[in-house]
Amino acid sequence: HIDGYLGGPTDVAWDTNDNIFISDGYRNSRVAKFDKNGNWVKGWGVRGSGGAHANENPGSFNTPHNIAADRQGNIYVADRNNRRIQVFDADGNFQRFIFLNATYDKKRHPVLGNLAENRPDETQPWTLCITNTPTQYLYASDEEPGRIYKMTLDGKILGALGQSGRGPKQFNWIHGIACPSENSLLVADMNNWRVQKLTLRP
Repeated sequence: HIDGYLGGPTDVAWDTNDNIFISDGYRNSRVAKFDKNGNWVKGWGVRGSGGAHANENPGSFNTPHNIAADRQGNIYVADRNNRRIQVFDADGNFQRFIFLNATYDKKRHPVLGNLAENRPDETQPWTLCITNTPTQYLYASDEEPGRIYKMTLDGKILGALGQSGRGPKQFNWIHGIACPSENSLLVADMNNWRVQKLTLRP
């Protein structure tokens, strides 16, 4: 890591003070923080494993792939290959882990990749979005089984939709989510070469 320099950044977020947070993911495996004028403030994180059960070694990242901030200034990092979301305060102090832990049919062959029979139910978080609603919600997606999850900010899963594929309500490597309202999503469906607009009807 070199202060002020990025190596394979994957996403950017802003807090309520307009500080800039970048998931510096493919080579540096850290979070980079700049002030609103683009001046370097600090970075945190190292490349490393999440441990045998993914709930160890906070601050260790394996491809931090997306980043988001809530109104309290907490920073959410999709720690993709460690199968977890890590939450920090704006100074990089670890707060908690969040897991996409919901059962799914591992015998269904994914659109890309191998069968998932030996995988745990904790799937890889690839993208994040936090709503700007009175009660904020966290949306996240995974690669396989290709779902989008709606959660509370403490990580309780409220619902999930979708599966990997090429049809309606199916996704193939989601690489970005925007959530302009609680029940409206714009999804960058990368390997399907499209953006999907979803209106949720809870």
